[in-house]
Amino acid sequence: MTTGTHFNYYQVCRRKLWLFASGINMEHTSDLVYDGKLIHETSYPQRSERYEELEIDGIKIDYYDPRNKVIHEIKRSDKVEKAHEWQLKYYMYVLEQNGIHDTTGILEYPELRHTARVVLTDDDREKIVEMTQDIQQIIHSEDCPPLIHAKICRNCSYYDFCYVEE
Repeated sequence: MTTGTHFNYYQVCRRKLWLFASGINMEHTSDLVYDGKLIHETSYPQRSERYEELEIDGIKIDYYDPRNKVIHEIKRSDKVEKAHEWQLKYYMYVLEQNGIHDTTGILEYPELRHTARVVLTDDDREKIVEMTQDIQQIIHSEDCPPLIHAKICRNCSYYDFCYVEE
């Protein structure tokens, strides 16, 4: 089953996706991940009262407004905003597959005081099907994908794992 985390990691780094899916989880060692969780928990304290948490088909949506059909996704930084957008589109797609249509999403970056509205298009639906198939191929592969040697690697929780021999 493809999760929202799988979908996000697929956008950022195939190696990170494979490692995570293989049970190698390094997020617990990352200060940035901890910082992101803290921002998520403290930025909108009134949300828990107004919105629902929703778990369905491998995804977990922390803040869903069922009346207005809006998914709120809180992120620490917009450095990988495209990955955040696709993760949110994947959430909308999964809801749609389960009979919840016409949802929209809002990406929220409280530290930056920035929000972005996200919608799901027909082209997105086609890409999601293709990406989901690719994700499944990657996570079931015997071989770990190669390093990508990108600037974003320096802040990744898997950095020490990936670059241990360099």
